[in-house]
Amino acid sequence: MTRVGVIGSGFGGLAVAVELLRNGHEDVVLWERSDDLGGVWRDNTYPGSGCDVPSPLYQFSFAPRRTWSRRYAPQDEIFDYLHEVAASYGVSGRIVYGRTVVRATWQEEDARWEVGFADGTTEHVEVLVSAVGQLSEPRIPGVTGLEDFTGTAFHSARWDHSWAPRGQRVAVVGTGASAIQFVPHLVRDAASVSVFQRTANYILPKPDGPFPRWYHPAVALERPLFRSAGEGFSRGLDDGSKVAKINKAVSLGHLRRQVRDPELRSKLTPDYPVGCRRILFSNNYYPALTQPHVELVTESVTEVTPTGVRTPDGAEREVDAIVFGTGFAAQDFLAGIEVTGRDGAQLSKQWSDGARAYLGVHVPGFPNLFVAYGPNTNLGGSSIIVMLEAQARHIRMVLDRMAELDHRSVEVTAAAEQVWDRDVQNRLERSAWAQCDSWYRHPVSGRITSNWPGGTRPYEARTAELVPEAFAWE
Repeated sequence: MTRVGVIGSGFGGLAVAVELLRNGHEDVVLWERSDDLGGVWRDNTYPGSGCDVPSPLYQFSFAPRRTWSRRYAPQDEIFDYLHEVAASYGVSGRIVYGRTVVRATWQEEDARWEVGFADGTTEHVEVLVSAVGQLSEPRIPGVTGLEDFTGTAFHSARWDHSWAPRGQRVAVVGTGASAIQFVPHLVRDAASVSVFQRTANYILPKPDGPFPRWYHPAVALERPLFRSAGEGFSRGLDDGSKVAKINKAVSLGHLRRQVRDPELRSKLTPDYPVGCRRILFSNNYYPALTQPHVELVTESVTEVTPTGVRTPDGAEREVDAIVFGTGFAAQDFLAGIEVTGRDGAQLSKQWSDGARAYLGVHVPGFPNLFVAYGPNTNLGGSSIIVMLEAQARHIRMVLDRMAELDHRSVEVTAAAEQVWDRDVQNRLERSAWAQCDSWYRHPVSGRITSNWPGGTRPYEARTAELVPEAFAWE
């Protein structure tokens, strides 16, 4: 029986494990570097942490949950849901915790992967699946003097729950999807909050609210509604589309209604095409910034002193704590893992100008390696869970064929990967994402390596079709 090793136990890892176990692939192990499953929903426990995709859509299709407390689920409920799924589908007992994968080497003679761990031990599997995700490594900018800061400093994905903001002077660096959730909570208790914004965001109203108990039986009915809405939202990421114009008008109207001060409103008005950067959802971020003890700073932090932060004009703001909402190393797919494929090929070198993979799953030169939530499979709209399920089904189809025809290895051809990548990149160049710099792009080559150019249905269709001639079967 083919042994499958899965790196990670977030939504991606669980999607693959459940799909395999439900379809007769029993020899599955998941390696998790932490002491619990959950991925980003284990790590991001900051105040206000929650999803910006409606709960009925941000769940596995095979494991619907009707008891969400809100239309947009908070972090703790999503974390509990993942535990429920793992337990219900026999995954829990297959997760080995405290196992940090640091290298993986393809052994041609045995047609298997040797997987090395941080503690020096190794294991062997015939099939290796990376489910480390795109948002697992927090990114803190290399600001001069940070190591000398005498106050409290941490990234939002590593929230220090021993720290209390009450009466504190706080600097928040970064204004992305996490910051707009935790800033309103900091503002309630902190003595002062200085929010350092590099780029303004388009923010839409969030149609959130509690689900009363009587409504729970009807929650599942919202899934097709939001699925269709998500597909339409994705079309709004095409530059100049009607949906894009509507999104922009709604966002700027939301800003005008909630921020009356013209100077502050000007700072919060984006100067790039809508959708070029991640569109955010919030009802309370703008009101938080209008509070008298809150300052929006559009200059960068150039230096951290022992007692504060300094901007390019030399001004220093004394603070007791610095919270970084600066996102993740999204371009570092398989970060921290040295992957060596056929004939000594190094994945880091092959991806030096940006990660690329056929269907976002297969990399030429790396047999029996599959990537979940891989290059060009992130979304600007809809739910990433739909993409993860599609990838899991595709991986299972490939393993089914390997078992049926007694193949020892499978590898996508370079030609198939190149055709796929050329098509994806051509479509991306017509999208809003091509109009500005963002974390979707590789910092050196400028390739858009994160996002999928379109809705989820076309991707489901492509991954549902296994094209044997796109692969070399041995």
